[in-house]
Amino acid sequence: MSSGELLEIEPQELKFPFELKKQISCSLQLSNKTDNYVAFKVKTTNPKKYCVRPNTGIVMPRTTCDIIVTMQAQREAPPDMQCKDKFLLQSVIANPGTAPKDITPEMFNKESGNLVEECKLRVIYVSPPQPPSPVAEGSEEGSPPRVSLSDNGNSHASEFSAVSRAAYSESQDKSSEAKVLISRLTEEKNSAIQQNNRLCQELELMRREGGKRHGGFSFMYVALFGLLGILLGYIMRRT
Repeated sequence: MSSGELLEIEPQELKFPFELKKQISCSLQLSNKTDNYVAFKVKTTNPKKYCVRPNTGIVMPRTTCDIIVTMQAQREAPPDMQCKDKFLLQSVIANPGTAPKDITPEMFNKESGNLVEECKLRVIYVSPPQPPSPVAEGSEEGSPPRVSLSDNGNSHASEFSAVSRAAYSESQDKSSEAKVLISRLTEEKNSAIQQNNRLCQELELMRREGGKRHGGFSFMYVALFGLLGILLGYIMRRT
């Protein structure tokens, strides 16, 4: 804060959160700690770039006055974000009852013998506040931690790569073992099917041979009993 004899000015620096192609404003507060009417006037080294409202006015005794300084939208940023623009605030004691419309340039003319108090203000560009970064997936409570990179980006990346290679090798070994097991089971299945088919064929052959044998025995048995019947009949007729 600048504590002059007439006005206290807050702040001493005009800080603009610089953004391209956007109007930006900041404010000044003038405090009159005296019992006098104080007239003020604001000048700048780059009047086309800034709009000051009000640029002249009256601060009545024991009161404050706010000034809004607006920087026009800029198409390009200055080198290293350094600004050479400056403001000059002049203040002078005015007659009691003076209104803003009564202020004249002669009131701030030192050559006329007026006691003019001056305060220089510089312009500073500051970076606009950055929005918070979104929470990465898996970083919430209860979620597994993500692999983070160290400052040089090598240590954790190497560890992660080694773990990945080991996991991949292990999965390849398990995959090979599974393929061998599946191949062996397939061969055993095919062999069992072949044996089953062979047993079915042998069983069918045995069934057919048994049928033939059974049929032959029956014919001989009938023929034998027929001969016996004829013989018995012949004997009975002879007797």
